[in-house]
Amino acid sequence: MKTLVSALMISLSLVAGAAQAANSGAAAPSTKTRAQVITELHEAKAMGLLSTGQEDYPVAYPEHSFKTRAQVQAELDAARAAGTLSNGEEDYPPATATHSSETRAQVQAELVAARTSGEIPDPAY
Repeated sequence: MKTLVSALMISLSLVAGAAQAANSGAAAPSTKTRAQVITELHEAKAMGLLSTGQEDYPVAYPEHSFKTRAQVQAELDAARAAGTLSNGEEDYPPATATHSSETRAQVQAELVAARTSGEIPDPAY
């Protein structure tokens, strides 16, 4: 009995699926000609809007730069001089140079004061 009910349910689900697919209607016909589609394809290729695999997904739209080569080179030289140019993963984000107004003796005196007040534990213990 269970086998008969199972077979009947499978048959009905297949018939219902086929009936639904038949009633869904065909795709609307395109109003574009083959030549128009080919022209659009060539335009998209020329603009770099087509994805050709997993490596370039999502499609990177080309950016337009309004700077001259000399301006970009000057910015690069300025970044190198300031020390803000990143050289790889290890120094990202690039550390900015900081200068202290205190002398070494002042910093050492602050350290001794912090240790005696108990703010920082003394490493001798």
